[in-house]
Amino acid sequence: MSTEQTRRIVLVRHAKAEWSDGDDHDRPLADRGRKDAPAAGRRLAGAGIAPDLALVSTAVRTRETWGLIFAELLTRPRTVYEERVYEATPGELIALLNEVPDDVADLVLVGHNPGMHALADALAGEADGDLAARMHRSGFPTAAVAVLTFTGSWKSVEHGVARLAAFWTPHA
Repeated sequence: MSTEQTRRIVLVRHAKAEWSDGDDHDRPLADRGRKDAPAAGRRLAGAGIAPDLALVSTAVRTRETWGLIFAELLTRPRTVYEERVYEATPGELIALLNEVPDDVADLVLVGHNPGMHALADALAGEADGDLAARMHRSGFPTAAVAVLTFTGSWKSVEHGVARLAAFWTPHA
């Protein structure tokens, strides 16, 4: 697989979670989240996105979100539950993307805000139409999906390298 091919990074913020006095990492999805996550999966399937790899935070709400999303996809990608996604900064997430093998063309990253929104902002050097403005106005709510494209190796992922090609929220 050529390192000069066009690749996709699909950023997904976990769906709406329950609030709890317990450990943040262990918060499950709320009823609304259990409805929104499959809708995100249907949206990805409808757009023809068939990821090769999913990197998913180890938090309960991200794992549940991903389970409901991939149930809607035509094929199930290899899934890695990655501790480093939880509470990660954009720089830490970019470092994680730089580790992705070049045989991966399309990747899904399921994580948390503010990291997902900040990463989308950091990577998107360009955007189709008014997508960047829409993303900024929305604040990257729960179950939001941003699709970014770039050409090159995963090792070349850095600030401004990608184009924001799609942005979707379940309640827009």
